[in-house]
This record gives sequence, C-alpha cells and structure tokens, in this order.
Amino acid sequence: MKFAKRMEHFSEGIFTKLLDIKRQRLENDQPVIDLSVGTPNIPPAPHIMKELCEAAADPANYIYAVNDQKELLQAASDWYRERYHVELDPRTEICSLLGSQEGLAHISLSIVDEGDLVLVPDPCYPVFADGPLLAGAELYYMPQKEEHNYVIQLHDIPESVAERAKFMLVSYPNNPTTAMAPDSFYTDLIAFAKKYDIIVLHDNAYSELVFDHKTCGSFLSYPGAMDVGIEFNSLSKTYGLAGARIGFCMGNAEIVSMLKKLKSNMDYGMFLPIQKAAIAAITGDQSEVERVREIYEVRRNMLCEGFAKLGWHIAKPEATMFIWTRIPAHYDTSEAFATDLVTRAGVIVTPGSAFGPSGEGYIRIALVQEIDQLQQALQYVENSGILISES
Repeated sequence: MKFAKRMEHFSEGIFTKLLDIKRQRLENDQPVIDLSVGTPNIPPAPHIMKELCEAAADPANYIYAVNDQKELLQAASDWYRERYHVELDPRTEICSLLGSQEGLAHISLSIVDEGDLVLVPDPCYPVFADGPLLAGAELYYMPQKEEHNYVIQLHDIPESVAERAKFMLVSYPNNPTTAMAPDSFYTDLIAFAKKYDIIVLHDNAYSELVFDHKTCGSFLSYPGAMDVGIEFNSLSKTYGLAGARIGFCMGNAEIVSMLKKLKSNMDYGMFLPIQKAAIAAITGDQSEVERVREIYEVRRNMLCEGFAKLGWHIAKPEATMFIWTRIPAHYDTSEAFATDLVTRAGVIVTPGSAFGPSGEGYIRIALVQEIDQLQQALQYVENSGILISES
C-alpha cells in the first residue's frame, strides 16, 4: 500500500511513548495522574445540559443541519457585542465550527495554495502548523521567546519573508506559553498585515481564563482588524462543552464566506441540539464563566505554590488552563524530563518540544484534575526525588 506523502509531516512520537508508559503503569496497578492533554473536566452549567438533552429527545432534530440556525448566528453576534464590544453581521461575518480544531485544520485549504508561505508561532498549538501543512504550505516560525514575555516580535520577521507570506496565525492568551499580548501588539499586527497583504487568524479560545482580576478582549475590537482577518472562539473551555465541539469563525466577510464555502463541501453542519446548547450557553446566565475561571485559578495557585515548596519555582501563568515552565536544570531535554516524570512519579505532562523548535527546554502542565489529584501529583513528585539533581 502507498499513502500520501503529506502524512510524513505527522508522527505520534513522544505522545505514543508517554501513553505506552501510562498503559503499562495502569496494567501494573500503579497510579497515573494525567496533566498532559487540555481536556476540561468541568461540566457545562445545568441549564446548558438541560437544553441539549431536551433537544436531543426531539426526533425532528436528527435531520441534516446543513446551515447554521439564524438563532445561533444572532446569539453569537449578540455575544460578541456584549462581551467584546464588536459588531458583527450574523449573515456574513460569522460561521460555526465543529470546534476550533476543525476550523484550524481546514481554513488553510481556503486560503493557501501549494508552496505558499504561512507564518505560525513557535512554540504553538500543533494544529496551527498542521493545518497549513495539510494544505501544502511552507512554514515560517515566529519565535515566542521568554525574554519578550512570549510575544511575537513582528519587526524581527525578515522583509523577504513578510513579502512572501499569505497567511499568519496568532493567539493570545497563548497555548502553550500562557502569555497575553499588550494592545500595542495588535496595533502593530494590523499594520503589519496591511503592509504585506497578509490574512490574519487570531485564536481567542482562552479570553475568559484570565487570572488575578485581569481581563482580555478580542482582536476584532482593534481598528482595522476586520479589514485583515478573522478570529476563532470556542465554547470548549469557557462553558465546558469540549466534547460537544462548538466554535465560531468571526470577522472579515470575504474570509468567512470562503470558509463557509469549503465547509459546505465537507460536512453537513452542526447537530441541531448542539446548536441549541450553544445558544443557551452564550445567551444564558454568565456567572458560570466566573466560576470556571476561579476553579482554574485555584488549581494554578495550588500547583505552583506546591512545586515551590519542593524547590521548583514556577511563575504563575497570567491566563489559560496551563502552566508553561522550564524543565529542571539537571535535565537536557523536555522529552527526557517528561519521560522520567511519568516513569518515576506517574505524572504525565507534555514536553515543550511537541509544540515546535522553541518549545525545547520547557514543559506544559494542564490544570485538568481536581484539587485532590493535584495534591496527590505533588506528593508523587516529591516521593520520586525527580527534582533533585543526582550529579
């Protein structure tokens, strides 16, 4: 059998290795605490689940959805006006996604041709790079460096690269680095995109998971943003609907229309009960959003302060559901540390190298377990002695 050469871009690598170790430990009745994948464990609010269940019990809702319901698009438009102070035409400037991952995987197919250049952050959420690679694009990595608070330095991008670039992806609050970007970054980003005629996609999945009484808005709220780009937003983390797969593409009507055209040839729309659950989420009581934020902030504080007591000092992240930190100094690679951590302590994290070249030397910890499990993880790490140099 012969398969597509594009599949050579993708490998299971470290994730397969870590899962094999996890499986072996479970088979041997050894404890495992998984802090690797950002899978939210906070369920949706009762009114959201009630709407989903009632709609799923209606036989009329099992037809092809084909198009987004007008009520869903209007609700999304109202949500962005009230939450982000952004005016969007629900008819032309919004479309649903079967989760942001689906949109990120496919949108490059509507923008780039084989060999076109796409700018992606480094480190980055893997599908930022994988989507353009599926479309046959060439990648240019924009470093997100610790000394710049992980904010992309647009002026460091060579002019020859900027002139070739057709599409760029950015995201703040950022996964995996947890960083937020200042207003000046977005002003510079819009000017940069206009100067070089580059389409911008801003992923805004973590705008509600911002801590220490700080807030975050929308890329689309900055003057000129609608001229150059779009924003993806997701209900996965904010509303606990990760498995239901609900996201939105919003912004420039021409870009949105091309994605709608592509999706019309790829899927039959979002299951109607899920559309109704999405409406309930973004139009209903928003106090649940604050509750979810507080849960993640408590988990962040407990884990960072707990590791500090063990001698591993980790800066508390400003946002997201992750912790991003350097590996202990006595380890040479992030993969070696992550492998040792699960083998000796039974705690699984993601090595930074999985997020791109600049991720080496770091790990990402997902705050996806209850407090008692996080406390247990700290105890396992302490007992393992993994943080103590053996040299």
